[in-house]
Amino acid sequence: MSAPATAARQGPSPAVILAGLIVLALALRAFRLGDWNFEATEMFTLRDSNDPRLSNPRPLIYFLNYFLIRTWMPLDELGLRIMPALFGVLGVPALYLMGRRLVGTRAGLFAALLLTFASFHVYYSQFARYWSLVFLLCAIYPYAIYLGIRARNRRALILGVATGVLAILAHPVSALLVGGIGLWVVATYLRRDQLARLWSQKAVRWGTWAFLIVSAGLAIRYIPMLQSWVADRDQGKGGQFLLHLPGGRGTKQLTILLSYVDTLTWPVVLTGLTGLGILWQQRDRPLALFLACLFVFPVTFLILVSFRTAVSTIYLLPSAPVFLYCAGVFLDRLSEVDLGLRPRWLLPTTVALLIIVSGVPTLISQYRDGRRYDFRGIAGWLDPRLGQEDVLFSDQPQVLAHYLPGHTVQLLRGDPAPLMQAMQGAAPATLWIVAPAPSHAFRTSPKLAKLKGWMYDNCQLRNTVGSGRLDFRQNYLEVYRCPPAVRVSATSP
Repeated sequence: MSAPATAARQGPSPAVILAGLIVLALALRAFRLGDWNFEATEMFTLRDSNDPRLSNPRPLIYFLNYFLIRTWMPLDELGLRIMPALFGVLGVPALYLMGRRLVGTRAGLFAALLLTFASFHVYYSQFARYWSLVFLLCAIYPYAIYLGIRARNRRALILGVATGVLAILAHPVSALLVGGIGLWVVATYLRRDQLARLWSQKAVRWGTWAFLIVSAGLAIRYIPMLQSWVADRDQGKGGQFLLHLPGGRGTKQLTILLSYVDTLTWPVVLTGLTGLGILWQQRDRPLALFLACLFVFPVTFLILVSFRTAVSTIYLLPSAPVFLYCAGVFLDRLSEVDLGLRPRWLLPTTVALLIIVSGVPTLISQYRDGRRYDFRGIAGWLDPRLGQEDVLFSDQPQVLAHYLPGHTVQLLRGDPAPLMQAMQGAAPATLWIVAPAPSHAFRTSPKLAKLKGWMYDNCQLRNTVGSGRLDFRQNYLEVYRCPPAVRVSATSP
């Protein structure tokens, strides 16, 4: 066979494929980037980006917004999402470049392909917080440290430590992967002779001392904040929103895991677990053990913490690259299986498309409502109807107040007593309530559910605002008007 024919059979180079994935990632993360209003914790990003402080436990994204974005455009709905979208795009080549060293070029490309179309990653890239930056750094630092230790690569070790510090500055939850690294080191070098041999390496000794110094600094910085945060929650001061906190031990922990699996999608998780098994049995057992530790330690830690206080599913995001790498290994292994199909890439490509298609309804829905409540639309409807003496309650008062300047918005709680006091004390003013509509069982706040009975008895539903989605995550806001003339019940049903 001639050289030109051989070149034609080889197909496009990995660099060309990666460039195409980067362009797709940019298009998916830039489309409608500034169209949606602020929602939930994006308001904290607006506040902290205008006044960044080193005392903040997550200062990195705020300083980047202040020094890189604020100098040339306002920190509005678009400005605050520029950096998350940029980090979301950079996550694709970062995942490939690290995956190429870990699991091979083809597996790395498959992992980058899955990330490009991952609905959860598109959402975090279009959400004005730090999560796409956390994903980017956590897709680098633990794996660079692994390569530095295993391959005795000083540059990789330095890269891992540097990006690890940045990841922890992006969000402290990134430090959970350090526990996974430590668990792997103990499991791999448990024998005394192996530990002695490892300790004899100068790079390992310096890396260990650097890790201890950084850990001590983080403990001094974050533990007092954590204690204060837990104490505030115990006193009822923590948290702004009526979040769903599943009741009962066991149920809460199961909900966290199922929610995480739903975020990544079941096909990614199942193929990732299969790819981990392939690594363990056929390819690279130390790497398989390392990847397993990066997932097992954060999950175990957060499950234990969830018995004490509220834990968000998003805290498991730093371990998401594990499943993408392992899913890439699974698809790579399919490429090596000869079933007589021609071309041979037909089978793995079909499976990869099936994995991607499972998240398409959520991806399309992302561009319908941004997976957020339309407080700006509610504010536009309410503004001409609000009187100067009217009282307004919302479960996200900071967001609604941002779009209703000049009006005071109070925090909506599960207790109807403040609502009754507002109606009795503000007569003849009108009471307005803005609350999320129930969408499905896992997103119904038990606090808000208790309040609904009182609202149905004493108020009138005046409007529902939101866009229909193709998946089950419906984000509708309801507006209730409670006339002062209505006699208020003394007890909640």
